[in-house]
Amino acid sequence: MSSSHTAWVRAAIVSYEAKLLRYTADIVGASLARDVVQDTFMKLCRAERSEVESHLSAWLFTVCRNGAIGMRRKVMRLTELDAQTADGAEAASDQLEQAQSMQRVRSGLLALTEKQREVVRLKFDAELSYKEIATVTGLSVSNVGFILHTALARLRADMEDEDQQPPALARRAR
Repeated sequence: MSSSHTAWVRAAIVSYEAKLLRYTADIVGASLARDVVQDTFMKLCRAERSEVESHLSAWLFTVCRNGAIGMRRKVMRLTELDAQTADGAEAASDQLEQAQSMQRVRSGLLALTEKQREVVRLKFDAELSYKEIATVTGLSVSNVGFILHTALARLRADMEDEDQQPPALARRAR
């Protein structure tokens, strides 16, 4: 790898690593996100710069998304196998407990559909444009705008409802 290609990859890592980690952690969890993001940057090292550079952000998030979805499928298959054993029941209980904790932390976002959450994460966490989000998700630009508008309206309404509840009720709702 040439020194200019190495410098380009390093600059991409500095610019995108944290955003990719946050995005991927929401799909596969923080512990697996590092592996997926590392694999994404390994693919960038092997990629032809001229073929990727003009749409680097969308390329990185697409490769990362595909890797995370593949990882999630693999984990789900392994989890299903574990669930068939006595130890699997214990693991499923732990997973349920973790899921409930995560639900309390991100209740507002979890009320959205998966597609809405993904579009919101790509827009605000990854700071992608509508066009880049469309490229990553395979949606049209206008569909991205509609999904984002709908998701934000729902979040806003949920937050306003929670603010209007008496404090004791608001705590119970969480």
